[in-house]
Amino acid sequence: MAIEKITMPQLGESVTEGTIEKWLVQPGDHVNKYDPLAEVNTDKVTAEVPSSFTGTIKELIASEGDTLEVGEVVCTIETEGGDSAPVEEAKPAEGEKANEMPAAGAAPTKKLEGEKGSSKPAKPQGGKARYSPAVLRLAQDHDIDLNQVEGSGNEGRITRKDLMQLIDSGNIPQAGSETAHAPQAAETAEPVQQAAPQQAPKAPAAKEESIESAPGDIEIPVTGVRKAIAANMLKSKHEAPHAWMMIEVDVTDLAQFRDSIKGDFKKKEGFNITYFAFFVKAISQALKEFPMMNSMWAGDKIIQKKDINISIAVASDNALFVPVIKNADEKSVKGIGREINELAQKARTGKLKSADMQGGTFTVNNTGSFGSVQSMGIINHPQAAIIQVESIVKRPVIMQGGMIAARDMVNLCLSLDHRVLDGLVCGQFLARVKEILEKMNKDNTSVY
Repeated sequence: MAIEKITMPQLGESVTEGTIEKWLVQPGDHVNKYDPLAEVNTDKVTAEVPSSFTGTIKELIASEGDTLEVGEVVCTIETEGGDSAPVEEAKPAEGEKANEMPAAGAAPTKKLEGEKGSSKPAKPQGGKARYSPAVLRLAQDHDIDLNQVEGSGNEGRITRKDLMQLIDSGNIPQAGSETAHAPQAAETAEPVQQAAPQQAPKAPAAKEESIESAPGDIEIPVTGVRKAIAANMLKSKHEAPHAWMMIEVDVTDLAQFRDSIKGDFKKKEGFNITYFAFFVKAISQALKEFPMMNSMWAGDKIIQKKDINISIAVASDNALFVPVIKNADEKSVKGIGREINELAQKARTGKLKSADMQGGTFTVNNTGSFGSVQSMGIINHPQAAIIQVESIVKRPVIMQGGMIAARDMVNLCLSLDHRVLDGLVCGQFLARVKEILEKMNKDNTSVY
C-alpha cells in the first residue's frame, strides 16, 4: 500500500483558500474514489472535497474551522496496492540549517530553540516559514510574533486554531517574548544564539475592538460562509476604489406588458416570469454594446471579457451566494427567467455546485425584491461593476406638455471600480439600459 495526499482543491476562479467546515470521514474509514471527504467553504461556494483515490483514511491533517490555501494537504489516505511505507520526511539541502518542522505524526516537543538534546529542529527564520492568509491576518490583527508560536498542524504548520487558542488564553507571544507554549529552559541550557541582527521595532498592527456581551445578549458564532463573505467584501472595498451612479427609469409599459402575460406564462412554463428577468436581459444587451463594462482589473492590464456571464446575488437566511447565468446575452427573457428560478432554488436548498458559481463577469443584484429604492452595492471582486435593481414604485411624473401622471419608476444604482471604469462610459451604459427598458412593451418585446 502507499500513502497519498489529498489537497485543498481550487473551487472557483480567483479562489485561493478554503475553510474545512465539516469532516465527513474519520481515520480508519474506507472510501472509494470520488467519495466526499469534507465540506469546504470559500467566498464563492460551499462544496464537498472528493477523494482522488480508493483506500483508507490515514490522518486528518486539517481540523474543522482551519483555513488552508489551495494545494495544501488536508488529509492522507492509504491506497490499495504499492508499498506501505509512510510519506518520507523531506531532508534539508546540504549546507542548509536543520530548521524544518517535524513530519506529520511526530510528537511535538516543547524545548527551546538551541536547548541541548532538543528533538525539535529550530523554527524557520528569515521569512522561510509558510503561513496561510488566515493565519497572517490573525497574527497582524493581534500583533502575534509567529516565530514564537508552536504549530500543531502538518510538519509543525501554524493553524488558525493555534492562534485562536492563544488569543482566547490571553497569552499572546509578541516580539522579544518567549514562546507561549515553551517551558522555562533549564539553568544549564545553552543560551540561544541571535538568529539575525535586531531590527528596529515596528508599530503594532491595529487590533479589532474587543466587545463584551452583556446579560441577555445573544452571541452568534461566525460560520465559515459568513467569514468567507466578510473576507471577500473587505478585499473588494480595500482594493477597488468604488464610485457610484444612479439613473431613474420609467418602466410603466414594461409593468403593463408583464402583468398581461404573467398568468398564462405561469400555466404554460411552470414558473413565474419576474421583472428581474427583463432587467437582466436589458443589461446583458447593453453590456454587448459597451464591452468595457464587462472587464476586470489585472494589475498591469485590464482584461475585457468576451463572454457576458451575469452573476446574480441570491440570499438565504444566513449566507449570500452569487451563481452565474452564462452567456446571458444569447438567451431569451424566458431562458433567463428559468435560470434565475433554478439557481435561486439551488442556493436556498444548498445544492449549488462550484460550476454554478464560476465565470461571472458582471453582477446584477435584485435589491428591489425586499423594497429597497436606493442602495450602494459592493463590487463582486474581481469584476468591475455591480448594478442594484431597486423596487418599482408608482410616483407622479411630469410628462410632455406639463401633464402629471402616475408612472411605474425604478432606480438602477451602479457601483464601479474607478481603476477600470470612468463616469463617461458608465453614464452612456446606464442611459442605454434605460432606453432598452423603456421600450419594452407588448408591441416590440417577446419573452421567447
